[in-house]
Amino acid sequence: MRAALLALLALGAVSAIDTTPAEARDYPFCIKGQDYDQVLGDCSFATYQQCQATASGRYAYCDSNPYYSYGAVEPEPQPRRSRRHARD
Repeated sequence: MRAALLALLALGAVSAIDTTPAEARDYPFCIKGQDYDQVLGDCSFATYQQCQATASGRYAYCDSNPYYSYGAVEPEPQPRRSRRHARD
């Protein structure tokens, strides 16, 4: 019995270590309404159509995410410059 308990404990520890966190990503559209307690609602929709399909038939509506930056592009990394100077 003790061996089985230790085996389960070890299996649980290994599986907890191996998990990766969920990807935190801002989406452009939020669903809001009666079923959502948060001010922003549920901002997990990539398209307006996805949000509308989820809101259909409920007391909910879709709105744009005020914290989503449209068209934001990460800057390209600049090439590293050598500290050595060319000698003439």
